[in-house]
Amino acid sequence: MIIPVLDLKKGEAVSGKSGMRETYKPLKTVFHDSSDPVAITQALKDEGYKRIYIADLDAINGSGSNLQIAGEINNILPVMLDSGVNSFKGIEKILDTVNKVIIATETIKSLDDLDVIFSQSLKQDLIMSVDVKNGHILGKYIKANFNEVLKKIQKIKPLEVILLDISRVGTVKGFDHALIDSFNVIDSELILGGGITAEDVKELNVLGIENFLVGTALHKGIINHY
Repeated sequence: MIIPVLDLKKGEAVSGKSGMRETYKPLKTVFHDSSDPVAITQALKDEGYKRIYIADLDAINGSGSNLQIAGEINNILPVMLDSGVNSFKGIEKILDTVNKVIIATETIKSLDDLDVIFSQSLKQDLIMSVDVKNGHILGKYIKANFNEVLKKIQKIKPLEVILLDISRVGTVKGFDHALIDSFNVIDSELILGGGITAEDVKELNVLGIENFLVGTALHKGIINHY
């Protein structure tokens, strides 16, 4: 399944490369002639897409919130939202608005917080995101290697895990297949994101990976199936 990606900043859909968010500009997409995220989402639904990934860049950076817009989008397509939430209290507030909450290594305060969050919440409401940049686990507050993160995932057993290579976001250069090998040990459903191409989708489908976050290649019309 192709899962469309929308990054939100100051109420607008934006795009950029490699996580350099200060350089992101209004999104240009084949689905609509504006960068209005609600209108784009409606067009995506009309094309047959079933769910959507939203990154609230303002919330992740601690400079605002696009939760109301995420809620409007959720009325059109079920939203999995990354807004940098890292506490159970924050999750409760967001789940009133969207379908699923993403708990990301970029913004969690410690790996042990994952035990608390996943024990206090329904697993079907949460998605774990392993954020990678330049071959290393990305975290504002944590320093962890892949083995430590994998052990934690095996313990908390999330239903879905996103493996997001932020350094490849917006590049359409293909996913780093070497990253996938490490994650063969987990039972969770894997969702890949970062530079995904049509060739990636074909090759990885053969390996049993069926879910992909796609932004740039989708909005440019390079990938057009769902």
